[in-house]
Amino acid sequence: MRTLWKSPVTLIGIGEDGEDVVVDTTLGASWALIEDWPLEEGPVLDKALAVCAAVSNGKAKDEDARQALLAAALEAGVKVKT
Repeated sequence: MRTLWKSPVTLIGIGEDGEDVVVDTTLGASWALIEDWPLEEGPVLDKALAVCAAVSNGKAKDEDARQALLAAALEAGVKVKT
């Protein structure tokens, strides 16, 4: 979960005081989805959290978590930079 992603994801304007959040690990993705996310619930958000958990259990790859984060961002209307 702490392995750096080859290509970080910048989540535009969702941080404290509207700053961008740069996510470069699955652990960072989990934190962003739990702490910074504009939606409290959603099917794609739930799946992204499940994928992050699967990575921590060795049942998915870090790239799976990255792709799930991007899908959750689309669901939530969060702009991203990759």
